[in-house]
Amino acid sequence: MYLGAVLAGLGAGCVYGTCVGNALKWFPDKRGLAAGLTAAGFGAGAAVTVIPIANMIQSSGYEQTFLFFGIMQGACIFLISLFMVKPVVPKGVVISSRLVMTKVDYTTSQMVRTPVFWVTYVLFVAVAAGGLMATAQIGPIAKDYGLAKMPMSVFGLLTLPLLTLTLSIDNLANGFTRPLCGFISDRIGRENTMLIVFIGEGLALLGLMKFGHNPYAFMTFAALVFLCWGEIFSIFPALCADTYGVKNAAANAGTLYTAKGTAALLVPLASVLSADGNWDRVFILTAVITIAAGLSAKLILAPMRRRCIAQANAAAAAGP
Repeated sequence: MYLGAVLAGLGAGCVYGTCVGNALKWFPDKRGLAAGLTAAGFGAGAAVTVIPIANMIQSSGYEQTFLFFGIMQGACIFLISLFMVKPVVPKGVVISSRLVMTKVDYTTSQMVRTPVFWVTYVLFVAVAAGGLMATAQIGPIAKDYGLAKMPMSVFGLLTLPLLTLTLSIDNLANGFTRPLCGFISDRIGRENTMLIVFIGEGLALLGLMKFGHNPYAFMTFAALVFLCWGEIFSIFPALCADTYGVKNAAANAGTLYTAKGTAALLVPLASVLSADGNWDRVFILTAVITIAAGLSAKLILAPMRRRCIAQANAAAAAGP
């Protein structure tokens, strides 16, 4: 089982990393939107297949299901990959003056030796940890609040348990925000968007703590948390390519993306803090971290990145 999980994770990472890297290279003026749409597609694939896979497991067992979908998805990926071509950026592309971009292509080893990378990495971990805690704990929170099985009507047409409806809305918000925030960051700048969205996530977490015992408030603030968290899948890859070039965009963005795995190691902390059923400590901690990350993105990362890029561009212009 563990070997299968490792192999599946490697395969998913290969597909996700190369697709995002390719999108970053194709659209230098719309990297946020391109990365966001690609990340949304990655999530949409899971949304489309989860029900058929669950149904086939019930009817045919997991061995037959995994074999069928593994071969089918692998064949589809192999065939579609034949249509991917080397990126060619059209001439005359206009880059927004709010986007600070390097003219130097860093290797991954060069990238990890820059202080800007590690500041970016820490911000990624901070924001991802809050989102992952919410993702992992939304069910237990709803149960402790006595809301999980409360029937909720959807436009008078369908009645679902509150937790089921909340998770469905949250997944939609998480997918929608990836291209949305990517698009916004292309217009107003990466750090400006991070400032707004990260603080938004912190406030949504505090709102969930304060008003979450109301079923409608619970669904609303939970959706806002996911809306403000899912943008990490578009803004951070775009920022990485802006800072370190596109020649090694897939490897560089993939290295930065390991911050999500690092953040996952912090998720059990939520269980420790809420051991007696008190979720306030979890909400306050994650809110403080994400709000601090938003302020740090604007006040610390932005000037550091600007100086780093200016120095690299000046050195490249001066020649050897």
